[in-house]
Amino acid sequence: MSDIVELYTFSVSHSHLNGVTFLNAIFNFGDSNSDTGGLSAVFGQAPPPHGESYFGAPAGRYCDGRLIIDFIAEYLGLPFLSAYLDSVGSNFSHGANFATAGSTIRPQNTTLRQSGFSPISLDVQFNEFSDFHRRSQIVRSRGGVFEKLLPKAEYFSHALYTFDIGQNDLTSGYFLNKSSDEVRAYLPDVLNQFKNIVNYIYGQGGRYFWIHNTGPFGCLAYVLDRITVSASNFDKAGCATEFNEVAQYFNHGLKKVVVQLRKELPLAAITYVDVYSLKYDLFSQPKKHGFKEALRACCGHGGKYNYNIHIGCGGKMKVDGNEVLVGRPCKDPSVAVNWDGVHYTQAANKYIFDQIVGGSFSDPPTPLNMACMLHKEAQ
Repeated sequence: MSDIVELYTFSVSHSHLNGVTFLNAIFNFGDSNSDTGGLSAVFGQAPPPHGESYFGAPAGRYCDGRLIIDFIAEYLGLPFLSAYLDSVGSNFSHGANFATAGSTIRPQNTTLRQSGFSPISLDVQFNEFSDFHRRSQIVRSRGGVFEKLLPKAEYFSHALYTFDIGQNDLTSGYFLNKSSDEVRAYLPDVLNQFKNIVNYIYGQGGRYFWIHNTGPFGCLAYVLDRITVSASNFDKAGCATEFNEVAQYFNHGLKKVVVQLRKELPLAAITYVDVYSLKYDLFSQPKKHGFKEALRACCGHGGKYNYNIHIGCGGKMKVDGNEVLVGRPCKDPSVAVNWDGVHYTQAANKYIFDQIVGGSFSDPPTPLNMACMLHKEAQ
């Protein structure tokens, strides 16, 4: 556990210390769980019905509506984060999103078309951030519209740096037919690369870090549909036990990395957030939380889990020479946990956010609006 040694008092959307406003920006790093348009800007927009529950149209998110990062921004009184890679209509005055769907911490020796994993790994996302940090201030100094669309220099040291990445580092190994032991074997290298990136951001003035662990990918349709699992290796919820154990192994290592970083970065406030427990709870007890469907995708096509790797959510196929939409959404996404076999619905994201915002699933138990508190590890 951690003892709070410095306590700052501030409102939900702003915090003040010696006249300085904190948490006026968010810089996010991650994969599809927090991508607000990066992959769509580069490789083509996520098609309808993505975005239908909130935005009314595709909005760069692989979801029917908002992601956890969107709820975080709303709560802090900030606009939704624009994707760094999206040049159309973007506003970076209060931060930027470097996440892209399919991203990993460790670079993959493959292409997006070959494997489904993004070439924009965490080291690339950091390079983008570093370039943005420098060039945004040069361009902002020109004044006019640039001054309105780019962050103030002080925002970089007063921003919240959020991370939600790691799941694809695990699934990429399994999709290459590696065993669980082989996946575990390369995780120390993955975690070390993650640690390095946090160090680099700290070196550029970043001080407040909000780090999500990875979820129970053994409950996701795209994994269950693609990888053969023996009948004895399913738990009562219908999830693949072995895969979830590897996710927990990764999370245990990530938590150790956070402890090390707190010792090495004395001016950093680093919050570790356990979203794994909440996500697994949704899969194992959906009705308890107001959901009716957990394992089956809301939007998809065919198979046990309403998921088809070749025809996903919004996918079409030719029937009698006519193109027909087969990747249709379910009647009520608000009672489904899984959106498209890979990602969570807006309703599930909202549930998870509502549980983490108060700090109950954080180590130390820090509410989101107090993420700029410094902590000291208990001896």
